[in-house]
Amino acid sequence: MKKKERVFDPRKLDVAAFAQDAGSLQGEWPATSLGRMAEMAAPEAPAEQWPPVRWSAEGELHEPRGGESQVWLHLKIDASAALTCQRCLKPVTEALALEHSFRFAKDEATAAELDANSDEDVLELSRSFDLAELIEDEILLALPLVPRHDSCPQPLAVPASVDEEIEEERPNPFAALAALKKGGGTQ
Repeated sequence: MKKKERVFDPRKLDVAAFAQDAGSLQGEWPATSLGRMAEMAAPEAPAEQWPPVRWSAEGELHEPRGGESQVWLHLKIDASAALTCQRCLKPVTEALALEHSFRFAKDEATAAELDANSDEDVLELSRSFDLAELIEDEILLALPLVPRHDSCPQPLAVPASVDEEIEEERPNPFAALAALKKGGGTQ
């Protein structure tokens, strides 16, 4: 008799069962469905205009010799975000291609201990894990803190009145020298 294949929901993923079945999921979501990411959009390039976030996830049950089995989730993400360049204040597109693996532990304390003592990213095992939240977290962590173009398409325009005010406020250093010369240099 053939074993019934489980259907996995990426928004309520049973990570242990997904790994045990060597499950595989893939999909794409509109950028607007990832609220925190969409909030970072440049005003001239809202998230509705961005390409969808493409992702794939694979579960793996790793059984080391003489050790306890380990639950792993391997994630690939392709995303693009238009953020505000901090130099010219125009949209700059950040393309991301991410690959990341996560190990899962039975409880939060074990996950924290394993995470602190290894280079692995360790999360708490859950029967209702939100993969969309993890994907959004990974995207947000990969985005630059200060987005900017390598070379801005056009420099930020400074109003002429601001330039004139700056010139008027700044004293001419040679004016002070000229005043000293006129005074004959006596003290």
